[in-house]
Amino acid sequence: MDIPSFKEDHISQIPALQLLQKLGYTYLSPAEADTLRGGKTTNVLLEDVLRKQLREINSSIKISSTKTTYISEANIENGIRALKELPMNEGYIAACETAYNLITLGKAFEQSFDADKKSVTLNYIDWKNIGSNVFHVTEEYSVMRSMSKDHYRPDLVLFINGIPLCIIECKRPDMKEPLAQAISQQIRSQQDDGIRSLYVYAQLTLSIATQEAAYATNATPEKFWAKWKESEELKVNSEKLLELKNQPLAAELKDKLFADRFKYVRQYFDEMEKAEILPTVQDEYLFGLCRPERLMDIIFNFIVFDNGEKKIARYQQYFAIKKSMQRILQMENGKRKGGVIWHTQGSGKSLTMVMLAQAIALEKSIRNPKIILVTDRTDLDAQITGTFRKCGKFVENATTGQRLVELLESKSDAVVTTIINKFVAAIKKISNPLQSHDIFVLVDEGHRTQHGIFNIDMQKTLPNACFIAMTGTPLFHKHKNTAERFGGMIDSYTVDQAVSDKAVVPLLYEGRVAKQTVNENPIDTFFSLVSEPLTDYQKADLKKKFSRADQLNSAEQKIYAIAWDISLHFRDNWQSTAFKAQLVCDKKVNAIRYKEFLDEIGIVSSEVLISSIDEREGEESAYEKSTEKENRFWKKMMDEHGNARSYEKNMISRFKNQKDPEIIIVVDKLLTGFDEPKNTVLYLTRNLQGHKLLQAIARVNRIYPDKEFGYIIDYYGVIENLDDALEMYSSFEDFDNEDLIGTLTNISDEIKKLPQKHSELWDIFKTVANKRDAEAYQLLLKDEAIRVIFYDKLAAFAKSLKLALSSIQFHKEVEEKLINRYKEDMTMFLKLRLAVIERYSDEVDYKQYEGQIQKLIDTHITTEKVETITELVNIFDKEKFQQEVENTTGKAAKADKIASRTAKHISEKMDEDPAFYKKFSQMLKETIADYEAKRISEAQYLSKVQEIMNNVLAHTDCDIPEALREKDIAKAFYGLTAESLAEKIQDGTVRKQISAQAALHIDDLIQDAVLDNGKPVIDWPHKTNITGKLQIEIGDYLIDEVRDKYNINLSFGEMDEIANKCIEVAKIRYK
Repeated sequence: MDIPSFKEDHISQIPALQLLQKLGYTYLSPAEADTLRGGKTTNVLLEDVLRKQLREINSSIKISSTKTTYISEANIENGIRALKELPMNEGYIAACETAYNLITLGKAFEQSFDADKKSVTLNYIDWKNIGSNVFHVTEEYSVMRSMSKDHYRPDLVLFINGIPLCIIECKRPDMKEPLAQAISQQIRSQQDDGIRSLYVYAQLTLSIATQEAAYATNATPEKFWAKWKESEELKVNSEKLLELKNQPLAAELKDKLFADRFKYVRQYFDEMEKAEILPTVQDEYLFGLCRPERLMDIIFNFIVFDNGEKKIARYQQYFAIKKSMQRILQMENGKRKGGVIWHTQGSGKSLTMVMLAQAIALEKSIRNPKIILVTDRTDLDAQITGTFRKCGKFVENATTGQRLVELLESKSDAVVTTIINKFVAAIKKISNPLQSHDIFVLVDEGHRTQHGIFNIDMQKTLPNACFIAMTGTPLFHKHKNTAERFGGMIDSYTVDQAVSDKAVVPLLYEGRVAKQTVNENPIDTFFSLVSEPLTDYQKADLKKKFSRADQLNSAEQKIYAIAWDISLHFRDNWQSTAFKAQLVCDKKVNAIRYKEFLDEIGIVSSEVLISSIDEREGEESAYEKSTEKENRFWKKMMDEHGNARSYEKNMISRFKNQKDPEIIIVVDKLLTGFDEPKNTVLYLTRNLQGHKLLQAIARVNRIYPDKEFGYIIDYYGVIENLDDALEMYSSFEDFDNEDLIGTLTNISDEIKKLPQKHSELWDIFKTVANKRDAEAYQLLLKDEAIRVIFYDKLAAFAKSLKLALSSIQFHKEVEEKLINRYKEDMTMFLKLRLAVIERYSDEVDYKQYEGQIQKLIDTHITTEKVETITELVNIFDKEKFQQEVENTTGKAAKADKIASRTAKHISEKMDEDPAFYKKFSQMLKETIADYEAKRISEAQYLSKVQEIMNNVLAHTDCDIPEALREKDIAKAFYGLTAESLAEKIQDGTVRKQISAQAALHIDDLIQDAVLDNGKPVIDWPHKTNITGKLQIEIGDYLIDEVRDKYNINLSFGEMDEIANKCIEVAKIRYK
């Protein structure tokens, strides 16, 4: 037929295998791959390939200026052993790092040479000469799980020199959330009981579903899987890909690919090749990430271990570094061109800088580069030391200006790390300018002060140096002109792009500043603000608690009132979730006051992180003396922590790793360079402008599971006049508008979507005539497609309502009657959702709903009990399921619940006995159709589905011959045989007799082939010597004892089909 097939093999897996072969991979059938690893599913390396490649790429090792040697056979075996014996007992990440270092750096061994012993390095991959390596791809690569005899089988595995370096999961695009399922499968395979023995080698993990894809490296959480976009040479690459896609495979390659498992679909693909085939998104990812030269480049140059996490470059990092290297290699008047990389906050600037430094160090044309990394990350040194091992470079941390001077003036080619103020101090101490054009200064412009990349002293002292600035915020107009002198903008990655790529979350802004007249008491103003959403009773209760404020002065009253608002806002929206908040104050003394008031109120936990009392921060004057309150607080912190450094380190650790504090209170600390994904709300109580404001609000834009937005709650009026992100307040007037698109969205813009989402939810039920009839709603949702829409629309409405109810503006602008209508509707729809989930046995993605919805229920919705979703009871648990049915109101609802749960069971068991379950599935469908057409009553509907359920549970059928009553697996073979003979033998009794004899004999043949002392042979379904032999033996029996003996008109194709179906059932039942 001239229509596309949506089977996973047809639409994803086979097209991927075809393209990968055209990209240079040699296809190995599962049987060939099995042979190359010694027939052991516990062994994931293709040892025969690896051994041969180790000999070839290590055959000429230079040990002096005139002599070479080769790796001995003993050391080749030692090298294989080292690669196999990874330290899994030290943890998965530690083992991943060991594997990565071996693969990229090789392994040193001692070897005798001319009666002398020398250290030689065995390389597993020739990184310099791509053509010296061999590339293979196989499918359904069976690997035994670590804690059982079961196996997982990744769809595709790519090998370089027999080492599995890329794992690909394919999904068909018509299934529900195919990409999420593929990613989930990759993550599940990396759990303790999965196949870490394979994944520990994987440098690239790729999930593809025809029109969507994502990539990561091993040990990457779901939230951090990334998109790949070809930002460079897009047109050229698109043309190459189209050409490759339509280039037919060589005949011998095609024959091999379609020889075994895919034999049945050869004709489909032969026909498909007769017209032009358009590339898909999965093709773009395979071409962009997996072509051999690109895959090797990414593995060697664009993977780092950072603070216990393994990270792979995102596309903007990859292409920014490529552009930078092109720029660096251009010489103008004896000087290399530099420039600015603007990648928005949260997109990985520090890692980009490390990867760029590594690329410079590895560039052959730069003989002796001196690389200086200037950053505000004090934890960077330990992370990059390992990275530069592959470059043969040491890392020196210049902790003082004098040490930095020594390193700059020395001939050392160590990579130097320092912080901005030390670098500036060192520059001033160097009397004679350093003239080398191979000095590279990479500056993380975190602070954007007068000490930045455009500093005059730097230009004088390092006149020929190449300066590259990494910035997370847009450049001022005036700096854009100056930047041009250094080479201009190298690459930009805006907030809008980052949000689109889901590299960061969007930021929502809400102003909670209260207008106050001259004579008005601040506490009255803020009481009105805080109490806006409350009932009269709640307002009276809060007024009692606020009476404490009468004893405070005006300034303290305002802080006290804001502390109350923060307490209630955090409690109602974030408390008891994973999320945390940051409170920004104007002075140290006020930070301490906020802590005191928050503790007194007693709703949220908090800690203060401030600078030493000798340092000025925030809006403190240089002449302002420390207060007694500050002195007491600082003494307490020093008594507890020992010194300022430990105090800061411990506070950050508590905030990141412990339940408390929920809120961290700061003045200037943690406004730049602080990265904690759980940090979700920024409470602003002081004035911030320009870059400092942009950097501060970016503290809450990191991605984290279930985090949809970062929130900026403004008590000062910093961005009070914000209409949209293009007309930001005067503090942003020095920026280009296009650079600010997507930076902030007013929370009111999101809240405006609530009526539409409410309306869209109700639109599903517009055909329900009686809006008070709960049964009518449930019957409408009998259609699964409508239920899916309902769940999605309800989730969207719930999230929007939760957001709205957190906003004071919403309570001010929307009538209480309408707010109550929203809440009542939400309550009703939540109850309806639970009812239909149970009635129709739906499996709902709890992650998507429960966190957001439960917080909404707990805080805002109702005092009525709204049940939460629990696991569906299996019909095998007869007592529990019977109780669930009894608790359901109405015969039709009871029948629907039994029918849906039985259908679910049938679907799960279908492959174990296709003929049996197909028969009862059809009976169930006919019964439901009869009821819907009103051919049977509710009572008859209930009775019939109960009978079907009982037969399915008993796995019994009145048509089963007596000889098979106790032969459960043989029943399945009987059903398949009888189904195939239905049109061949008209006499039912004779057909049953022949089918029963055949089923018993086929069962005997299979047991003889796959059982060893009563237990299944390990991984027998993937051993073609067993399955191939079975196909022949079953086929011979059908020819001799069925076709010829009873003179039945059975073709070879029909007999093959019976044999294949029986073997597929056996693969499931005998394991």
